[in-house]
Amino acid sequence: MNGTPVIVVGSGPTGLLLAGDLATAGVPVTVVEKRPHGISNLSRAFVLHARTLEQLDSRGLADGLEALGQRLDKLRLFGSLTIDLADLPSRFNHLLVLPQYEVEKALERRAVEAGVAFRYETEVTGLSQDEDGVTVEVRDPDGGTRSLRAAYVVGADGMRSAVRDAIGLPFPGRSVIRSVVLADVRLAEQPETLHTVNTVGDAFAFIAPFGDGYHRVIAWNRAHDVPDSAPLDLDEIREVTRLALGRDFGMHDARWMSRFHSDERQAPAYRVGRVFLAGDAAHVHTPAGGQGMNTGLQDAANLSWKLAQVVGGHAAPGLLDTYEAERHPVGRAVLRSSGGIVRLAMAERPWELALRAALTAVLDRVAPARRRMLGRLTGIGYRYPAPRGAHPLTGTRVPDVALAGGGRLHESLRGGRFILITPEPHDDHATRKDRLAVERWASERRTTVLVRPDGYAAWAAEGATGQEIEAALARHVG
Repeated sequence: MNGTPVIVVGSGPTGLLLAGDLATAGVPVTVVEKRPHGISNLSRAFVLHARTLEQLDSRGLADGLEALGQRLDKLRLFGSLTIDLADLPSRFNHLLVLPQYEVEKALERRAVEAGVAFRYETEVTGLSQDEDGVTVEVRDPDGGTRSLRAAYVVGADGMRSAVRDAIGLPFPGRSVIRSVVLADVRLAEQPETLHTVNTVGDAFAFIAPFGDGYHRVIAWNRAHDVPDSAPLDLDEIREVTRLALGRDFGMHDARWMSRFHSDERQAPAYRVGRVFLAGDAAHVHTPAGGQGMNTGLQDAANLSWKLAQVVGGHAAPGLLDTYEAERHPVGRAVLRSSGGIVRLAMAERPWELALRAALTAVLDRVAPARRRMLGRLTGIGYRYPAPRGAHPLTGTRVPDVALAGGGRLHESLRGGRFILITPEPHDDHATRKDRLAVERWASERRTTVLVRPDGYAAWAAEGATGQEIEAALARHVG
């Protein structure tokens, strides 16, 4: 096959993280983007959850983004339930409110430094594949057409994915809410709480600060159902906010406004041959819970190391099947949970209100139910399937544990390698130095854990012998 090992279509957060990971692992990668360079995809995404911040920490980016954003330590749901995030078992026991373009800037800098090649103003017009690779037909900035060749292609090109269309995958689902309005505004009066949300009758409004003097407003009036193309001005946003929150806080100087409809859709497969889908190309959800961008970034973290292993000849192509097996169920779960939140928030029938009251009471009083809900919302509660008889840790997220010598797991993961954590020293004879780091627990723990580059346990054992460890390394690291 002539060409590049991987082409990533789309330079949003999902595509940028994926491309940066591949280049960091030494895999040549080209990003194809139809937008001009520097024109941000002004999306509604503005929240980073704990699991996403952990993934960004494993790439050395979280601290810089934390300095730019605004932390939210509590969640308010359904107008009456307040959930404290302080008990989250993560270094990032909060939400981070931050515009998507700041995330894109950080990920693009990393990708450029790692050597990713970018082709802007280049639109995918078709795609075909054979047993040796994928041919991508594109239209160049000057209007000419050409063919690009790759071993694998990843479509991270959003809800209207040209890659998904080219491989013939449907995008079943439906529009859930029409005429949701968004704006980034300044406020003359500060809300009493950082995270302000309420529903009154047909009106819903949400306000949260970015930390740079602007606030994100999301508003919806069920009684005002108009097309996305209908004109939008700040007066309309003020009116809906007053209906839902009692006042508009003197909002002014909008730097961005948009009207959109919210869909719930998921592709039936995330892989067709040598072509993969990730992020909004694979799944879209309502904005409730702020899980869209987060789920896409975690798709990328799951797929990138697997592509690197296969392209590098360290794993059989069958490893790539686990991407869909692990991430499709997560996408389905996020679709259900985000849809459930918005439906309960806008409940109006008596039985819906009774259900919301019952759920609120359970979450308020039953700690295990609250932890499970937070685990799903923040991403730290998901685990991947494990083989029958595997150690209970296999497939679980490994926390940012302390390591001997004063470091921590997320710092060790920054090289994009597997991490073997052992109770006793283990000599790998440097045979896998480019793909494996060996660390020891800072504690007296006796478990041996092999951590995947995405921070999940590939294998674990109690009292493992050197022979057992070598067998696990051969099986997973190559």
